[in-house]
Amino acid sequence: MRNISKDAPIGVFDSGVGGISILKELIRILPNENYIYRGDSANAPYGLKSLEQVRELTFQHTKELLEEGAKAIVVACNTATSAAVRSMRGMYPDLPLVGIEPALKPAALQKEHPKVVVMATPMTIREEKFQSLMKRFEDQAQIFPLPCPGLMEFVEAGELEGERLERFLEELLSPYLEKNIDSIVLGCTHYPFVKKTIQRLAGDRVTIFDGGAGTARRMKSLLEQANLLNPSDEEGFVQFENSLGTEEKFVQCETLLQWEI
Repeated sequence: MRNISKDAPIGVFDSGVGGISILKELIRILPNENYIYRGDSANAPYGLKSLEQVRELTFQHTKELLEEGAKAIVVACNTATSAAVRSMRGMYPDLPLVGIEPALKPAALQKEHPKVVVMATPMTIREEKFQSLMKRFEDQAQIFPLPCPGLMEFVEAGELEGERLERFLEELLSPYLEKNIDSIVLGCTHYPFVKKTIQRLAGDRVTIFDGGAGTARRMKSLLEQANLLNPSDEEGFVQFENSLGTEEKFVQCETLLQWEI
């Protein structure tokens, strides 16, 4: 068991800046905690890499966050969760560790046999974790997995609105919108940052789900169980780290933290 201070930060890791959508929920639910947010933008996108590459990168960044004193880890990346979190639970049995998965359960149970599109990276959709999740709900909903190569790159580039993004999303979604779908699950933490455009294209009758709030609540529960909640009544700090290390990327991180999702 590690000897760790209650005011030590929570390490939040993503393949790039998308996990800031999870960080926002963590801050909302755990405002007095401190955070180190590490994005691996130099190696993004993870969704097009091999399983072994994603696993090694996730192991390495987690190890470094723990060396920096993180008391808990949130893998705020669906692809990295699919590739590495099961192994990490064996490596760090006492560590409060949360991954993320597409919010398929609430989408599948929202009404009787809804039509649900799950937008995710190609690797997330290929991996056994998502395939098992889909099998669990295939009797309750008609599920359409939609690989979205190229979408997270819009967010990494800071292109969160505009005609080019709208054309890209329209091309992806139009075959499914013609099927009168009921909901869209955002299965990558980058995608909430383009939710406004997705909602506009899909229309108000389509409900959009993402897993951010559930992930944050799960981390709060694990910290309570481990008696590691920060007792401070002051607002915590956020420290940004990024493998690109450019001033522009840090400015983008701050901007996304304030962005209305």
